[in-house]
Amino acid sequence: MKILVMGLPGSGKTVFARRLAEVLDCPHINADEVRKAANDWDFSDGGRLRQCVRMKEMAEAVDSKIVICDFICPTEEFRQLFEPDLLIWMDTIKQSIYRDTNKVFEPPGWFGYKICTRSNNLYDLAIKHVKKTIFNEHPKNEHPRREHPKKQYTRRTK
Repeated sequence: MKILVMGLPGSGKTVFARRLAEVLDCPHINADEVRKAANDWDFSDGGRLRQCVRMKEMAEAVDSKIVICDFICPTEEFRQLFEPDLLIWMDTIKQSIYRDTNKVFEPPGWFGYKICTRSNNLYDLAIKHVKKTIFNEHPKNEHPRREHPKKQYTRRTK
């Protein structure tokens, strides 16, 4: 199962993905580490496409039932190319410090989970639900994919 944790730079993708990988005891592929290893910091359309293909190929080469990838994956086209089995959208910020990324970023048209607030408690709750979804641990009547196709985790403020 290929899990994509995506969102704008600074949205908490890596923090969440690392915690999820730890709980699921599976590999985690981080885009910044991949770019560093490839010495490829090109953020043009071609560079972004190359990174998406690189992330997909690395995820599919991993010898594990579950792999978590975290990267911006800014467009619907890239998300379809990556073909995640589960998409988790880190929607904790409305724009990043990178204007070029803000300009090309498209909110996903579909996702399994959407995290709207950076909070360790909310991350833990979301991870609990993701784990239940992956391992099909929900009772028949309480499967979140049936009742809540788009789970959102956000802290309410007064």
